[in-house]
Amino acid sequence: MRVGYVLLDGCGDRPNPRLNFTTPLEAAYTPNLDRIASRSRMGKVTTVGTGIAPESDIAVFNMLGYSFVKGYPGRGVVEAVGSGLQVRDGDLALRANFASVRGKRILDRRAGRDLTQEEAEALARDVNRVKLNGASLEFQATISYRGVLVIRAKGGLSAEISNTDPAYARVGGFGAAKKTSGPESVLTCTPEARTEAAIRAARLVNEFTKKSLEVLQASDVNKERVRQGKLPANCILLRDAGDHVPKLMSFEEKYHMAGTALVEMPAEVGIAKILGMKMVRVKDRHDMKEKASLFSTELTEGTVVYVHIKGPDEFGHDGDAEGKKKSIESIDKDFFSVALRHIGDTRLAVSCDHATPCTLKMHSADTVPLLITGDSKGEGRRFTERNSSIGSLGHLKGKDVLTTVLGGPLKQRISSGA
Repeated sequence: MRVGYVLLDGCGDRPNPRLNFTTPLEAAYTPNLDRIASRSRMGKVTTVGTGIAPESDIAVFNMLGYSFVKGYPGRGVVEAVGSGLQVRDGDLALRANFASVRGKRILDRRAGRDLTQEEAEALARDVNRVKLNGASLEFQATISYRGVLVIRAKGGLSAEISNTDPAYARVGGFGAAKKTSGPESVLTCTPEARTEAAIRAARLVNEFTKKSLEVLQASDVNKERVRQGKLPANCILLRDAGDHVPKLMSFEEKYHMAGTALVEMPAEVGIAKILGMKMVRVKDRHDMKEKASLFSTELTEGTVVYVHIKGPDEFGHDGDAEGKKKSIESIDKDFFSVALRHIGDTRLAVSCDHATPCTLKMHSADTVPLLITGDSKGEGRRFTERNSSIGSLGHLKGKDVLTTVLGGPLKQRISSGA
């Protein structure tokens, strides 16, 4: 058996008035995905848990069949691993965002979303000059406004601390989006356990926040951004602390099939590394045609090829329904058109890691659509949120999706129509 598993980042949505009260998936012209969907079974998925608006890391873990009742390492650790930073037990790793602030008030939590890689790396060099009392730090800019921070201290640190980023809360060790209203401010980190390691960690995070603010305010990069009329990246928001790398059953041990991951973002790269999956990187994460070509090449017997496709999520966060629709159309044109020609008798599953409704501008707890080829002649429907809710697969939990994909003989061949 050959299996292709495609997760469209943040693709799920809600009916939007700017799209005549349809969702971006419903409004998008997707002839290639439609052809696949018409010959597939459909269902809806709660990726992590009822009422939880998950971040991508814990959502992807669940959609790959790994749920955490306890002991989740935290997104900070996952992204640190994905960025090539060393994390030992007792080190503190946190996901970071360059943000724009005035005082403690947040003007833009992504610094205008126009921070170049060169600017981010220059700012990271400035940040790495920060000295902490009784601890060392390593900060790395990853992609655009994103970064990761690792703090190391004698005696060890605990991840049982709160975020300084007001948009996310810690739920059972992982991050979940919070509903916010009105202006947001940088939060003070507080210990969530009465241990020296947690108290020490919170103190160091607050010290880092204060000192990095001073360094970033004086940065030549930010002075130039202000001169150009751009928002300065003068603050670092921190969230999703972790203090250990988890030891999990490898993907191959769990499913008795090899696992290949086509991923670029630090969180997804970190997950692939932790699960021992083969990684294939695309030179340009925006090049869907290259990604589709690699996807098709890696589809060999006895292999599950997981591909994570960015794009829709960012438009969801920006509240841009039309942009999200166009992003989905681009994925259909450049990824699914190429992949469709090579699918053959591959079993294919398509879903999302979470929903990012444009009306909310944040992740939500909404179910997401799922399609799986094979087993039947299909249901003759498009891949949409509404159709998934009446699909024959019913309502699945994220942790059960891949097991469902792998179950049963493949009978239906997908044709490209060529």
